[in-house]
Amino acid sequence: MALAAQALRRYLLLLAQEHLEFRLPEITSLLSLCGGQFSGEQEIRVNSPFWILNIPSEEMARGLMKRTVCAKSIFELWGHGRSAEELYASLKNYPTDKMLPYLQSDSTYKVHIHTFNKTLTQAQKIKKIDALEFLPFKGKVRLKNPEHIFWILEDYGMNPNDVPEEPIHLYFGRWIADGQRELIESYSVKKRHFIGNTSMDACLSFIMANHGRVKPNDVVYDPFVGTGGLLISSAHFGAYVCGTDIDYNTIHGLGKATRKNQKWRGPDENIRANLRQYGLEKYYLDALVADSSRPIWRKGMLFDAIITDPPYGIREAPRRMGSQKETVKSVERSTENHFFVSSSYHLSDIFFDLLKFAAECLVMGGRLVYWLPIYRPEYTEEIIPRHPCLKLISNCEQMLSSHTSRRLITMEKVKEFKDQDENSYLLDDQYMPYRGHNSFREKYFSGVTKRIAKEEKDNQK
Repeated sequence: MALAAQALRRYLLLLAQEHLEFRLPEITSLLSLCGGQFSGEQEIRVNSPFWILNIPSEEMARGLMKRTVCAKSIFELWGHGRSAEELYASLKNYPTDKMLPYLQSDSTYKVHIHTFNKTLTQAQKIKKIDALEFLPFKGKVRLKNPEHIFWILEDYGMNPNDVPEEPIHLYFGRWIADGQRELIESYSVKKRHFIGNTSMDACLSFIMANHGRVKPNDVVYDPFVGTGGLLISSAHFGAYVCGTDIDYNTIHGLGKATRKNQKWRGPDENIRANLRQYGLEKYYLDALVADSSRPIWRKGMLFDAIITDPPYGIREAPRRMGSQKETVKSVERSTENHFFVSSSYHLSDIFFDLLKFAAECLVMGGRLVYWLPIYRPEYTEEIIPRHPCLKLISNCEQMLSSHTSRRLITMEKVKEFKDQDENSYLLDDQYMPYRGHNSFREKYFSGVTKRIAKEEKDNQK
């Protein structure tokens, strides 16, 4: 154990200040994907943009940054402290033999300064750089394309209305790699060929793929595929992707467009075209018109990950296939004389069907990542759906309104599915409390109605 501890190297992670709850599960999942392990002894302030991590190798640190969209950069940490004096003392104690390979006379370097929650003048920056003259730099300064880049990073706290004169923490390290933040812009839904009202934000889509530990040659499935936004992020990471959806028109790219100033979808607006747009068509298996509540797959472990965003019933009530006996009014017609009969599909049934399917069809160690809508005044952890074959890995909240949110649930298959697990949730204490959330749509809109009424009342004053 002592030798293993000595082998760990300290790195500083600079994180983006958005989706704060999603950052730790993403980093933890990616470290495990790279063969590492997240230690409970890591020096982490969850909401801070600076985390100190113990990672076995620089190769693993680079592997982490090839995937993360929550982190901006990672540095080999040479020193840190709560004051400039503490930082300098820490740097003087850093082993010289670890510094020297990057400070040789035939090398080039530059020093960059990053401050969080404060802006420094150029003169202040130069003064801080000059204060590091005690470090044994022997190379030449080169501002463009140097071989080595060193960073001074200063943390001035989280409150923009109360910025201290001096930083509360200082760090110095060698830059290793940047994260994948540029994916958020390059895969933006605004630029995508085929979208719908519920197409997933690119950043969240990549976060979900990372929570699911998607890797090259995996098979990833989305049972509520819609316009295929979640398939794109998994395919970007080298997984083969497929999905199903009950909406015939969406699967085939038919009908009215959801994009502004466009009346009808074009002939090449479909999921395949989206993957083609990003050079990912070779990873596309297919998308089928199917009802997630009814079995269409052969029994067995088929998928490495199931990543999905089930319908919450906000825009329209969830539905599944029904029979002519259930109701004549539910018959709908789509293009090409395609008919289906829909019946109501309660939220509790959607999520327990999803867990049962994941328990049966995920490979061992495979992950289920999905969004769960929550009415916040009634939320407790006990209403998170459970299954004996699935272990809860993380549970992150994204606010939708003052009274509603959705939680990104990540579960991992830890037990082989047996026949007795088929309806195990019916005996579970979690099942009955969660049935109360079948009225999520009504609660969501009752809150919206109350807010609008309050705003109108306030405007009349």
